[in-house]
Amino acid sequence: MSASTRKKVQRKSKIRGYNLKVDALDEILSFVSRFPNSDHDEAIDLLLDQLDHESLKSTIVDKELVQRLVSLLWETDEAVGETSVSFGSSSRSSICVVDAFDIPKFQYDPIRKQFYEHTSSLPVHGEASAKEALYRDRFLLLTQRLSRDQHFSKPAFDSEFSHFGSCEISPIQSLVGQTGRRWVMGLISQLEDGHFYLEDLTASVEINLSNAKVTTGFFSENTIVVAEGEMLVEGIFQVLTCGFPPLEDRDKSLKQLSGQDFFGGGTFTREETIKLEEMERRAVNDMFVILSDIWVDNEEVMGKLETVLDGFESVEVVPSLFVFMGNFSSRPCNLSFHTYSTLRLQFGKLGQIIAAHSRLIEHSRFLFIPGPDDAGPSTSLPRCALPKYLTEELQKHIPNAIFSSNPCRVKFYSQEIVFFREDMLYRMRRSCLMPPSEEETNDPFQHLVATITHQSHLCPLPLTVQPIIWTYDHCLYLYPTPHTIVLGDSSQQKAFKYTGITCFNTGSFSIDSTFVVYRPCSQEVELSAL
Repeated sequence: MSASTRKKVQRKSKIRGYNLKVDALDEILSFVSRFPNSDHDEAIDLLLDQLDHESLKSTIVDKELVQRLVSLLWETDEAVGETSVSFGSSSRSSICVVDAFDIPKFQYDPIRKQFYEHTSSLPVHGEASAKEALYRDRFLLLTQRLSRDQHFSKPAFDSEFSHFGSCEISPIQSLVGQTGRRWVMGLISQLEDGHFYLEDLTASVEINLSNAKVTTGFFSENTIVVAEGEMLVEGIFQVLTCGFPPLEDRDKSLKQLSGQDFFGGGTFTREETIKLEEMERRAVNDMFVILSDIWVDNEEVMGKLETVLDGFESVEVVPSLFVFMGNFSSRPCNLSFHTYSTLRLQFGKLGQIIAAHSRLIEHSRFLFIPGPDDAGPSTSLPRCALPKYLTEELQKHIPNAIFSSNPCRVKFYSQEIVFFREDMLYRMRRSCLMPPSEEETNDPFQHLVATITHQSHLCPLPLTVQPIIWTYDHCLYLYPTPHTIVLGDSSQQKAFKYTGITCFNTGSFSIDSTFVVYRPCSQEVELSAL
């Protein structure tokens, strides 16, 4: 097989988000070699389309998987009685689902001023040092981003005019004995009951926020802020102005990463990215239908879901992807929940409802993301996919259903989309240290979006409010900023475009009968309801 065909297989696999092992690549080339040279492209696409039907736990493809798919294709060909395997395009090939536990971890080295990948395995139960590293890594991530902002960078030349409009960040350690206003960056923490401190990597200082003028967002413990103020005689830093570190344009962030894959969907050359963007622009018929709170144990909810599926079954072009986010039970699946066998059967009924829609089964994909009260090993984030015990009956009806983590990432051609099912708005408002500013907006959802995007983190709540697996905190990063953030929040349905990032909340389907239709080609959001 020619070197050009080998490169073609590698390129096409990479575009779809797959990493081929050497023996898997050889197996694909063996399959392709059975076709005439003019059909090589279609043969590769056919095999990759079949691969898209599989529910993969990893983007790494091995030899055994390719052999099974090739056997399946030849069996199908013999059953149909054709002389050659039929070719055809599939909208499924455009979608790559990335589980949170497969996301690469990168850490910032402040000495070399570059990111490096953590290559060793990550334990779920980290040591105490992992908790310390969680805060340090978050702080360094925002520090390197802030260092490129012209308003907070140190002047190159010390002159009378070089400090005009400059807000150089001072280490907290340097505040001792200083007078006058200073800009500092730190993490808000409560080291003593009722006393709040600002911490950076050098020291901590008690702060007074009573007269602080704040920007848009929710300021709670664990959030990292940039504050202007002055030291009082009693050693307390009086905060006058407080805001989040400024955002950085996505393209500017990508330039600093030297092709490193923070998202998890694979890295691409400039030429590959241009091709993907062109394919994305042409995918005008693709749409995602996203629903949150699908209570499978509630007959009324299942009836409403069937109505929604009936409606999309009858449209000219069916949706490319259905995203079902939890909770999947009307009651929390905690220690007092003793009806898992019943819930398993109810998932099977959900599978029957979906399988009754032949066009959707043939052309759409179905992604399931657990909610905060669903069954699982713990309530810590990120949450692993729904237990196989509960979903086995459903998979009998929908073999290609995808069960992923919470949060979960989806790559649609070049577009990066983050899905997160958590009641963040209620919890952020409860954890807020002061009323949010109403100068720019009084919409709580816009304050929430501003908070998570500026913090570059989906859940900047105190760990006492929302536990996070220390070694997997990077799975909740929003850096570089994705194109779209989808929040499954039980609060009112909302959509908001913030600094070029499309953000929307689906609302609760079980309670409010709301859902969202999203067209990734134009990033158009249709807030829908029954």
